[in-house]
Amino acid sequence: MTKNINKASRKTTESDLQGYTGRIRDAVSRVLDTLPTDEPVEAARSARRQLKKKESKRIIQSALERHFAKAELIPYQAELIKLMQHIEKTRRKIIILFDGRDASGKGGTIRRVVRYMNEKHYRVVALGKPTEEQRTELHMKRYIECFPHAGEIVLFDRSWYNRAMVEPVMGFCTPRQYRQFMRQVVGYEKRMLSDGTTNLIKLYFSVSKEEQQRRFERRANDPLRQWKLSEVDLQAQALWDEFTEKKYRLLQKTHTEKSPWWIIRSDDKMLARRETIKLILSRNSYRGRSRSLDFEPDPNIVVPGDRELKIMKAQRKKHGRFLG
Repeated sequence: MTKNINKASRKTTESDLQGYTGRIRDAVSRVLDTLPTDEPVEAARSARRQLKKKESKRIIQSALERHFAKAELIPYQAELIKLMQHIEKTRRKIIILFDGRDASGKGGTIRRVVRYMNEKHYRVVALGKPTEEQRTELHMKRYIECFPHAGEIVLFDRSWYNRAMVEPVMGFCTPRQYRQFMRQVVGYEKRMLSDGTTNLIKLYFSVSKEEQQRRFERRANDPLRQWKLSEVDLQAQALWDEFTEKKYRLLQKTHTEKSPWWIIRSDDKMLARRETIKLILSRNSYRGRSRSLDFEPDPNIVVPGDRELKIMKAQRKKHGRFLG
């Protein structure tokens, strides 16, 4: 069963999956005035009778592709439950950082990671702007206060590395604060891991400029997603090169053997979610691991930070600039 799902999923592209809801909405809008408004089931039946054969076929195909993409995650999500139970029993701690560009799929991936986990043993932390009092304190302090207890997993939806990316580009910190953070952060992480019970996983979600723009446009035009648009989003495209330069410095200064970065290519959201979960599982030991699943992340989706640095250096040498 898993092999068949894997085979079906590999044929699925992001463009196939992304427009699933839009395809239904566009097709149904043609017959909307003739549909009953108070009976959803009857409305669906009526719409299907009136839709053109080509429209129905396209919607069914999209629905099946989406179904199999979701189904492929289930065995890996079941493994995450085993990992969580192991962490609870052994009193270990896991910290997972979800950083990267805006609209790169961090939030959606986090939701898939924790979908079936016990809420008593994990927390998702998404800190807002620091208060005036917090601005006077050590930058790391408010993040340290959110660190996991024994037997807990904490997922940071953006982390202390805001100081290395968003803050310097947007002018939310001074150049001196940025340089000080870059000098000190590796030392912070060494001390964090020195207890021998904490595992830190640093993920950088990387989306292409074209795909980021497309996702911003979708947010702007969808009333259910407009709340996601932020001040940073509105400037992200214009400041693309500045963010890329900070990404390079981030990897250059803070990718270490004991605390490495992993780059997640996330133009294809479905693949990014699956491969992220596989990476998390492969970076942790736990009892009861399935012997039939493939836990090796796809090297085209998950790229070690040192390899990404080499790629970026080669781009700059060949083109005179970084490409993404």
